[in-house]
Amino acid sequence: MNKLAEIKGIKKWFALLLTYVIVQLLVSLNIINDYIMATITTICINIILAVSLNLITGFTGQFSLGHAGFMSIGAYTCAIIIMRYPSPLSFIIGLFLGAILAALLGFIVGLPTLRLRGDYLAIATLGMAEIIRFVFLNLDITNGAAGLFVGVQYTNWLWLYVFTAGTVILITNFVNSSHGRACISIREDEIAAEAMGINTTKYKVIAFIIGAFCAGIAGALYASYFYFIKPDLFGFLKSIDILVIVVLGGLGSISGSILAAFLLAIISSLLQSFPEIRMVIYSVLLIVIMLFRPQGIMGSKELSLSAFKSLGSIFERKNGGER
Repeated sequence: MNKLAEIKGIKKWFALLLTYVIVQLLVSLNIINDYIMATITTICINIILAVSLNLITGFTGQFSLGHAGFMSIGAYTCAIIIMRYPSPLSFIIGLFLGAILAALLGFIVGLPTLRLRGDYLAIATLGMAEIIRFVFLNLDITNGAAGLFVGVQYTNWLWLYVFTAGTVILITNFVNSSHGRACISIREDEIAAEAMGINTTKYKVIAFIIGAFCAGIAGALYASYFYFIKPDLFGFLKSIDILVIVVLGGLGSISGSILAAFLLAIISSLLQSFPEIRMVIYSVLLIVIMLFRPQGIMGSKELSLSAFKSLGSIFERKNGGER
């Protein structure tokens, strides 16, 4: 069993390395142009945001509408630092400092608000995100509503891949740990979890802190790639966009969040040629998908190599039966 686990682990790490090398090679050969790279960047940032929000909403069962607020803290912190001290080291410092500040705010806000449940929690987190946006609108250091022009780009495929893969691995390992099982038990029945001795507030705050930390990383990557940030980019609609990815992929499915981030980015790119009716078609597609697949693309299941193997064996048995 240990050898099998080691072989599976080696295969996963090899697949991760191979994915990075292939994309990096395509970037080096200019097969992936600036437009495709911008789309890949958007997908990676959305994966980080969706997977981290899924930890809060999908696995812990806490309906949060303030994820864009944590993203904005990471974006502004990193942008201010690299504007004053432009260097790759400043980018890394700004990225982690922004993520830590987002996590700290997640703890400060999460401790009192996560005692709430359901719609009350959603309203509280939405209010928190709007307060953050209002603060950035009125600070001189953030240039208010005019926003900040960063001017330098340190986010590249290496950093995108490292932090996207790192976020997925971190949250997957957390979910599969005893702490993750405690979070899932809170989602299933909070009263029963409390009766079994689980400190529900503690685990909800932990999930909130991890989610906020990852959102801060996504914001820093965004600021350093797209050059320009302003408070309106991190408003209520941004939080809804992230929530749509989570719900479309499936609450409680990390694979679903990744697939949904890819799907929505591709749909959005294909509809660029129809700016007048782009949002209408986009909305209709979402409605159709949710009507025919209300539990999301993956539901609460995960994609795995074993799942593909079992699917292949099912097809083989069917073909054998037809003969």
